[in-house]
Amino acid sequence: MVKSEIQNVKLRFGIIGNTDGLNRAIDIAMQVAPTDLSVLVTGESGVGKESFPQIIHQFSRRKHGPYIAVNCGAIPEGTIDSELFGHEKGAFTGAISDRNGYFAEANGGTIFLDEVGELPLSTQARLLRVLESGEYIKVGSSKVQKTDVRIVAATNVDFTEAIANGRFREDLYYRLNTVPIKVPPLRERPNDIALLFRKFASDFAEKYRMPAIQLTEDAKQVLTAYSWPGNIRQLKNITEQISIIETNRDITADILRNYLPAQTESRLPALFGVKPQGNGKGFESEREILYQVLFDMRRDVTELKKLVHDIMAERGSSVPVGGRPSDTDLHYIPNTSVSLVSDKQPVVMHTVSNVTPVANVNPVKISSGDVSEVQDTEEYIEENLSLDDVEKEMIRKALERHHGKRKNAANDLKISERTLYRKIKEYGLD
Repeated sequence: MVKSEIQNVKLRFGIIGNTDGLNRAIDIAMQVAPTDLSVLVTGESGVGKESFPQIIHQFSRRKHGPYIAVNCGAIPEGTIDSELFGHEKGAFTGAISDRNGYFAEANGGTIFLDEVGELPLSTQARLLRVLESGEYIKVGSSKVQKTDVRIVAATNVDFTEAIANGRFREDLYYRLNTVPIKVPPLRERPNDIALLFRKFASDFAEKYRMPAIQLTEDAKQVLTAYSWPGNIRQLKNITEQISIIETNRDITADILRNYLPAQTESRLPALFGVKPQGNGKGFESEREILYQVLFDMRRDVTELKKLVHDIMAERGSSVPVGGRPSDTDLHYIPNTSVSLVSDKQPVVMHTVSNVTPVANVNPVKISSGDVSEVQDTEEYIEENLSLDDVEKEMIRKALERHHGKRKNAANDLKISERTLYRKIKEYGLD
C-alpha cells in the first residue's frame, strides 16, 4: 500500500508516528479489512491497539453494520457468557426476561474482543464454536442461534505461556490468530515520542485554555531515552500533568525528570531458573527476588520429599545394621545443612541433631578416638513459610508500584483483574 494511503488512515483515526513497525501494522489492517478473516492484535498495554479494529471495520464491507467493543477483562466471570451470548428468562437468579448478547446485537457487523486472554475456559469453548460455525446457544436455552459477525481480538497476554499453563485454549488461539497484527511499544518508536508529546501538549492547551508547553533540547533527549513502560497512555498522562502543574511553559530536563518514575537498573546477580515478571520486566526489589526464591525452594523441597516417599514405598528396604549406608542406598537421606565457602577456606562438616533416617537404623557406636573429630551439633529448625503472607505482600507491592491501578497490577502479577479484586478483598487491601 502506498504511503499516502497510510497517511490518510493515520489522519482519519488520529494515529501519530512514522515508525516502520507502526506503518506495517496499519498496512496489514488495510489489506485484511475487505476479508472476513479473524484478526488478533497484540501489543503491550497502552500502545493503542483499539484503533486497529476500527480501521478494519471501517474499510470492510461491514462498515454500515454495528461495531461493538467488549472489554473481556472488565466483565465478571459469572455473567460473561450472558453478556456475550445472551440468556433466557429464568436462566439464573435475576434473569427476569430474555436478553440478546453482544453476538446477536453485532450480527452483520464487527465485534472487538479486547483483553481476550482474560476469558474463562468455558467461555473460550463457546467462542470457538462461533468462530468455526457461526453458532451459539443462549444461557439457559437449548436452541442454536446463528450470527454473522467478524471477530477482531486484542490482548497483551503472552499466549505461548498462557497455553502452556492451561489458561488459554490452543485451538482457539489459532482460530483468532488467522491474521496477526503486532503494534510496537513506544520504546521502539523513539522518533515518534516527541511528535506524540507535542500533539498531547497542543490538545491539553486547547482543553484547559492555556499556552502549550514546549520541551528544551535536553528535555527532548530525556524524553526519548526513557523506556515508557506504560507506552502512549503513560506519555499522555505525564503530558497532562505537566500542562496543568507547571507555570513555566518551557520544560527543561530537570523539570521533566520530576514527572518520570525512577527507573533503576538491577545490578544483582542473575538467578538461575527465576523468570522476570510481567511483560518482560524484572523484579523491582531484592525482597521480591527473595520471595520468588523462597517459592522455588519450597516447591523443590516438597518435590524432593515426595520423591523420597515414593522410593521408600517402592523398595521397602532399610540401611544395613551397624554400618554406614552405601552411596547407592537412597533410603538414608539425612537433613544436612550446606554452607557455601570459598576454595581457600577449610570445609567444616556439621552434624545435625534432628537427623531422622527414613528407615530403621541401629545406632552406630563411636569410639573415643572419633569424638575429637565430631564438631558441636547444630539444630536445624525449619521455618514455616506462610504462602498467604508472601502472596499478600507481593500484591501490596504491585499495587504500590502501579499507584493503585489494579489493571496494571494484575498484568504485572500475571493474574486476571477478577482474581486480583478477590485477593484484595480477601486480604483486606482495599
